[in-house]
Amino acid sequence: MKNIQLIGVLLIIVGSFLPLVYVPIIGNWNYWKLDHYLAVACWILTACALFGVVNNKPKIAQIFGVLLILLFIFTLIAVKLQSLDYFSFLPFKSWRETFAGVVKLKWGWIVEFLGAFLLLIKKTQQKYETS
Repeated sequence: MKNIQLIGVLLIIVGSFLPLVYVPIIGNWNYWKLDHYLAVACWILTACALFGVVNNKPKIAQIFGVLLILLFIFTLIAVKLQSLDYFSFLPFKSWRETFAGVVKLKWGWIVEFLGAFLLLIKKTQQKYETS
């Protein structure tokens, strides 16, 4: 279980550098280009989860895994709202939604969420009977 959670921590760290959002003309953005504060929060939560994994405290790793999932969901909502806000100068709401739709989510989110879900894996204890 410890190895799986370490892989989860590694996936979250690597995922923060992968393309998360595609903005036309500007290109791909990772966590650091989206918002530095969210990227720092992601790394702090990941470091705390790593602390739980290394010290054999799976409950700590699971708590920070849930917090990371909530952070990722918050970031996705913030990206959607920010893209709508970028086009607030347009006179019609349908135009704003159409232009905001050109901001696309990329495959890096899969890696981020996969890493966070790997932190949630619980160790199942199997009892072996000796005869």
